[in-house]
Amino acid sequence: MNSENSDSPPNALLLMAPGCPHCPTVLEGLGRLLKEGRIGRLEAVNVAAQPEYAEALGVRSVPWVRLGPFELDGALSLAELRQWSERVHDTAGMAAYFDRLLADGRRQKVEQLILDRPERTRALARLLGNPQTGMHVRLGVGAVLEGLQDTGALGEDFVHALGELTRHAEARVRADACHYLALTGNPQAVPYARACLEDPNAEVREIAAETLEALADQSNG
Repeated sequence: MNSENSDSPPNALLLMAPGCPHCPTVLEGLGRLLKEGRIGRLEAVNVAAQPEYAEALGVRSVPWVRLGPFELDGALSLAELRQWSERVHDTAGMAAYFDRLLADGRRQKVEQLILDRPERTRALARLLGNPQTGMHVRLGVGAVLEGLQDTGALGEDFVHALGELTRHAEARVRADACHYLALTGNPQAVPYARACLEDPNAEVREIAAETLEALADQSNG
């Protein structure tokens, strides 16, 4: 599923510095992707000569790469750079990036990316629906959703994505999806929550009742 508006190759920005052992490899890799047409434009900045770039972006170590919406650092191989360039326009790629950010505790970065493009909430739903998503990241997803609750970012797309998860094979996923439906405050969440009242799992049924109550309160408020 395409979660971005354009399929054009992403642009890349590389911050590097003299003496950095990994910077030449990353620069070479990005140059290769440019020649292959996998990125549209490559800008490389020597932060030793122009430190204002690093200061403005809050970058403390190099090499640092911005590839489309992704900000990556460290010794990235050509294969890794190619993989991220291919993931720029799909929900699976954004989910992988969110997983990386949340594993590093960078919740606010995830929130900002979603505020910029609310359709990226589908990537959060993808993480919730993946049984392999770690508990630390799941908790991070919950914190992000709570932070976005009153921003208008948890719209119709996200409601329906959660609605699909209420039919997931795993009760834990169904319970989480039903719980987060309450945060959307969207009337379209009601049918999904009501259906969960018939769930075979007692915890899911209990959460469904709480969600319906919360949605009713928000509607009346």
